[in-house]
Amino acid sequence: MRFPEDLLWGSASADFQYEGGFNEGDRGLLTCDFVTDGSLRQPRQMTYKTKNGTKGAMAMRGSIPEDAVGYLDPERYYPSRQAVDFYHRFKEDIELLAKMGSTTMRFSICWSRIFPTGKEPVANQEGIDFYQAVIDECLKWGIEPLVTICHDEIPLVLADKYNGWSSRKVIDCYLRLCKVLFENYGDKVKYWLTFNEVNALSGYSHLGVRSVDDQTTLQAIHHIFVASAKAKIMAKEMIPESQFGAMYASSPSYPATCKPEDVMAWVEQRRNLFYFADVMVRGYYPAYAKSFLEGRNVVLNIEPDDIEILKEGCLDFYAFSCYRSSIVSTQTNLGHYGMSFDPNPYVKQSNWGWGIDPISIRFVLNEVYERYQKPLFIVENGLGEIDEIDENNFVDDQYRIEYLNDHFKEIKKAVEIDGIPVIGYTMWGGIDLVSLSTGEMKKRYGFVYVDMDDLGNGSKNRYLKASYYWMREFLKSNGKNLV
Repeated sequence: MRFPEDLLWGSASADFQYEGGFNEGDRGLLTCDFVTDGSLRQPRQMTYKTKNGTKGAMAMRGSIPEDAVGYLDPERYYPSRQAVDFYHRFKEDIELLAKMGSTTMRFSICWSRIFPTGKEPVANQEGIDFYQAVIDECLKWGIEPLVTICHDEIPLVLADKYNGWSSRKVIDCYLRLCKVLFENYGDKVKYWLTFNEVNALSGYSHLGVRSVDDQTTLQAIHHIFVASAKAKIMAKEMIPESQFGAMYASSPSYPATCKPEDVMAWVEQRRNLFYFADVMVRGYYPAYAKSFLEGRNVVLNIEPDDIEILKEGCLDFYAFSCYRSSIVSTQTNLGHYGMSFDPNPYVKQSNWGWGIDPISIRFVLNEVYERYQKPLFIVENGLGEIDEIDENNFVDDQYRIEYLNDHFKEIKKAVEIDGIPVIGYTMWGGIDLVSLSTGEMKKRYGFVYVDMDDLGNGSKNRYLKASYYWMREFLKSNGKNLV
């Protein structure tokens, strides 16, 4: 069960779940800074205040009033503001991952750390210096940086002034960010992701738009398509050896039954899910886009040059997340333009109701490669569970070892038997971080335990789990410890 020697292995994170330091280094505010904790006491929400002083809260991916801005409620906890403090502990974290054997690390750029409002003509040098230090530390330990340029967030000022990605003006702001990143890090970073989970974006905290109706959201997504393509075109001029992808939520669904209607419902579900990648990876809107948009009463404003830009700026590789599997029937209510959350009755469920299905990752690798014939990068996978630390500061997470063991065997089959070109694998949250979906710390993913609870209390000290030692042996032996 050996793997290709050049396959990259590591971990992944998002700045607003991991970095912290929100009020340091001249960092500006993000929409995600106003997302509350997700403890069982209260649902996770965006808090806002209107110009007439009215205060309110809405679902993290919901709509806010036209005259609202982010508002900090002193009685609520906002996890992204401190996260788990990678900002001050990045050297420690990178060393831990390196000593485990990691050869890559995926992290994201905090947009407002480089341009505090998103509108400045000149970048913030402190922000540039911070990520330069992170990249240099990775390279010192032989770790290949994998950089996500925009991960589910937007500077608050761009959301307030332009209604986020619904305005084409944000494309220019994004490209200004990209230019600074390519100028400063282009000679050190080969792999880039323009956006994260494009097929799951909606709502104020993610797109910065004040309405989540289909017309507004899909027009904003079109602007993201154009921005991604323009960034790729720019990069090929500035850093021609670079490789560009975007990340897509790709956890699979299966037909609930072999009833033809359920099978066709599944076909439609996968088509809706791949609508976004079809444009960005192939470089053009697919034939079914007409019915996809008309069915939602959406008419896109596409400028004359956009079509050629999309074609020229198509992506080099497909990056994806795969955590679980679900089922689809004619009764399934699809969220986020193609995601099913109906449980798969044939697999075990985690404590958060996610189906543990190792074969799902081989399924997705085959499904995607047959569709695009481009290299694939697994950039999110992992098991979120409750980890109990003992009196010796040790977590015996055998359930995570079993999860990784079984998924890695399926990746090996996809590479060796199916012939799928896989660039690498980054497990979500190699160091414990704040969960996006729930805002909790108790939903842990990492090889390394962080001493912090759901409300940010704790030393934030790092402690190694059993899975850390198992992964170290896996990487040292190139998979010989798989069972």
